Amino acid sequence: MTNSDKVAIITGASRGIGKASALALAKRGFDLVLCARTTRPGEFFEHSLTLQASDTSPLPGSLDETATAIRDRGRRALEVEFDLSVTSDVAKVVDRTLGEFGRIDVLVNSAVYTAAGVMDPFLATPIEIFEKMMRCNVLSPLELCQRAAKAMVDQGGGRILNITAMGAWEETPLPVGQGGWGLGFSVSKAAFHRAAAGLAKELREHNIAVVNIEPGLTATERYINEYAKFNIQGMGAVPLAAPAETVASLATCRSPLYWSGKTVMAFEYAVEHDLVASDTLPAGYGPLGWGVPQFRAWPEPAP
Repeated sequence: MTNSDKVAIITGASRGIGKASALALAKRGFDLVLCARTTRPGEFFEHSLTLQASDTSPLPGSLDETATAIRDRGRRALEVEFDLSVTSDVAKVVDRTLGEFGRIDVLVNSAVYTAAGVMDPFLATPIEIFEKMMRCNVLSPLELCQRAAKAMVDQGGGRILNITAMGAWEETPLPVGQGGWGLGFSVSKAAFHRAAAGLAKELREHNIAVVNIEPGLTATERYINEYAKFNIQGMGAVPLAAPAETVASLATCRSPLYWSGKTVMAFEYAVEHDLVASDTLPAGYGPLGWGVPQFRAWPEPAP
């Protein structure tokens, strides 16, 4: 075991918000435990989001690439192959983190279940898909919170940052496949979203903050490569820097318990704290939508 001043675990760290958050935390002096299924470039996990379609092209990104970028920034990186659907993987992540670094200061739950069927209409979706989504989007991250929190209690505190989604509390603006998302995403994200407020009350005496972070519709690799076919364009894509810098700021702020139990809108927080240039935010998030409370850039449904 080696000593480390600050250690963060990030799930979904091979790409997207998880990877961007890892790089932002490395910039602020963290060593990183990087968790995801894709360990090497070019590995393929089926990511066609409907049962009716087939896609054999891998998404960009891997743990190896994220780890290299972390080390290039002068920080240590531990890669842990992690599958939300494999129950034993949760204990493996915490055990390896404590074995390598001896502490857990921050946990970022960024990974989410993606596989064929998650974007199909309700009547066409096997109930097994919903079971997998509850396992991967609720139970596995909840167990990870519990195991990490026990380590945080022993060391005197910590922070748990959960990447949530507006779909947890707001209905889709358009039908599934025409700009809306599958029901399983909303149901499972809503369940895990609710955990932060309850955990905040229970863990405050241990100096552990639990915060939801809503990133906005973000310009991830999945958004760029897949979402157009589902007409998910929304108000335009928020740059990855907005949620990533929000994660890093909340991981290092001086009063984390102030935010505990709350939901932080990353695109708002990033502007308020001068973490991103406001003119990089798209319509509805950035200057075009300011001062226009009813502004919505969602496309109109087809007649």
